[in-house]
Amino acid sequence: MVNGDAFDEAAELARQNPTLGVGLHLTLICGKATCGRMEIPDLVNTLGEFSSSPVAAGTRYFFIPGLQLQLAREIRAQFAKFKATGLTLDHVNGHLNMHLHPTVLRILLSRHTEWGIRHFRVTDDPFSLNRKIARGRWLYRASHAFIFHRLSRRTRELLVSSGIRFTDHVFGLLQNSRVDEAFISKLLPVLPRGDSELYSHPSLDEFRNEFDALISPRVKAQVIEQGIQLIRYQDL
Repeated sequence: MVNGDAFDEAAELARQNPTLGVGLHLTLICGKATCGRMEIPDLVNTLGEFSSSPVAAGTRYFFIPGLQLQLAREIRAQFAKFKATGLTLDHVNGHLNMHLHPTVLRILLSRHTEWGIRHFRVTDDPFSLNRKIARGRWLYRASHAFIFHRLSRRTRELLVSSGIRFTDHVFGLLQNSRVDEAFISKLLPVLPRGDSELYSHPSLDEFRNEFDALISPRVKAQVIEQGIQLIRYQDL
């Protein structure tokens, strides 16, 4: 997130660890803009912040044609800020998966060569597998699985025609802050064939459970035992 409070620190850490696959987490909702308010007056408030309502923002982005130019301007600015770090762009995704929004996706694909988009997250977490290894919040999980499956179906077709690579599977969406050791330990033995992305929100405070899961000796041992190869998007 190029406008996050810890951006400079994160970029420096990434430069110190060049084997990491660092992507652009495009932010067009619940965050700060790169452009000034005068450049994108219809996208942000007086503080330069995007809407905190995904439904409201998504509806406006879709139905108000005049916003497309401002969205393109802001997206271009975020790519430019990432490029200025000197880091290799490993992949592109979006905050709250807004990169799959039809309007945003159309902008991204129209300029994918210019912006160096070669790898892209297709957020389609298979409910058929998730319901076997997870419990609770059935309405949330089922509804998100349905919505993102519909969005992803068309996205895959467009990415293939543009020559942009993506993983066969993505896991983490339906867990929403519960990608813990127990979940990963159940997931690894039943991973489908092909390339998979596991995404989470590891931190030392709010989502400490997800941080601990990723460095868990038990999880690391499972990865080795099952011959799972850990890769970056650019390795696809």
